[in-house]
Amino acid sequence: MGKKMNDTGKVDGLSEEERFALIPETSEGPQEMQLLDKTNSNELSAEFGSTLRLPEGIDVDPGDIDIEFADEKMIINMGPQHPSTHGVLRLMMELDGEVILRTKPVVGYLHTGMEKTGENLTYLQGPTNVTRMDYLSPLFNELVFSMAAEELLGLELPDRATWIRMLMTELNRCSSHLMWMATNGMDLGSTSMMLYGFREREMVLAFLEKATGLRMNHNYIRPGGVAADLPDGWEDDVMSILETIPGRLDEYDELLTGQPIFRERVDNVGILTAEQALALSATGPILRSTGVAWDLRRDMPYLNYDQVEFDVIVGSVGDCFDRYSVRLNEIRESLRIISQIVEKMPSGDYRIQDKKVTPPPRIRIDESMEALIHHFKIFTQGFKVPEGEVYVAIESPRGELGCYLVSDGSNRPYRMHIRGPSFVNLQTLPTMLRGGIIADAIAAISSVDPVMGEVDR
Repeated sequence: MGKKMNDTGKVDGLSEEERFALIPETSEGPQEMQLLDKTNSNELSAEFGSTLRLPEGIDVDPGDIDIEFADEKMIINMGPQHPSTHGVLRLMMELDGEVILRTKPVVGYLHTGMEKTGENLTYLQGPTNVTRMDYLSPLFNELVFSMAAEELLGLELPDRATWIRMLMTELNRCSSHLMWMATNGMDLGSTSMMLYGFREREMVLAFLEKATGLRMNHNYIRPGGVAADLPDGWEDDVMSILETIPGRLDEYDELLTGQPIFRERVDNVGILTAEQALALSATGPILRSTGVAWDLRRDMPYLNYDQVEFDVIVGSVGDCFDRYSVRLNEIRESLRIISQIVEKMPSGDYRIQDKKVTPPPRIRIDESMEALIHHFKIFTQGFKVPEGEVYVAIESPRGELGCYLVSDGSNRPYRMHIRGPSFVNLQTLPTMLRGGIIADAIAAISSVDPVMGEVDR
């Protein structure tokens, strides 16, 4: 006798298990997470191998993973639409109650395709594209792309252009870290920190807007120098920032550093050892929080960083508190660098005077047909770059930001690849979260400071 559907849409005469068996299985392919005891050894190698440093060809046995098997475990999604994942980041978690056994980050929901776009734009148009990757520190994206193009061109910049780039990027580092202070405070329940962080960041963005015309995505740093000289009165604006923010940082210290509730949320949470951080290729505040004093500004100097004094801030435990402390004190060091830049800023050209790379001054376009033609050709056809390949790396607020360019001798990159620190640093999350609880996951994700525009570039 066959089964029939009743008025409620249920199948009569079937047990609950039989009803579930009728539901067709769905699969998300390689990005799907299975319970640990159902996960094959190849996938476990991918999840745990990078930290364990396994030789090639060695499989991981599920029984070797130091996780207790519980009677009832479940897999949940955090994100991609979640207020504390800092963008469209999806985390698949295997839980035993509230305890996180395993975590699998799934990325790609933003999928901007900026690297492929960059291969269809001229070198002069390139900064407009890359500036939108890490939208909290856009000037660093423009800087690394421009430095890579200049390396291929063999250009030597005027001294003033180099110091202007340092000034603008260090101010941008301050604004990025202030944004992190604000959002991290909100993630952990401090509404006041959210308000204060945005208040101080606004001072920096106001100056960036005055100098570049935009608060974000500036297209200010370009191959050959910068788009425009610093505005009149820039010294007073920068000095106002230098006089105001240090006192506000002391207030943050008082508000958070010794606050018992804040410390309970971040002390010994999301611990990452130096060995794990190095194995996972983490850079920036995450690596320095483990005690590894690696900063490209000091260890592989670029621009004029070898002419300024600053300290590399390191932690000792590698937990969420250390990552907070490193960023807070890095703002102080950036302000220290900025004060030295103001003193050392030379006069001169803000961009190289090479007609093959640099457009004519705006005032000349109204006076000379040749200047008008030159301007038109530079902005429509760009300039050709000699054949070759190069990799340039700088220290962004999130770590090592690298640009790999290949030129085939045309006016567009043959290949462009960006080493986004946010993308690489996301590898640390499964290690940080393992054995913690869901509330700790929020603190750990925030402490990584990911920008998904850079991850899904």
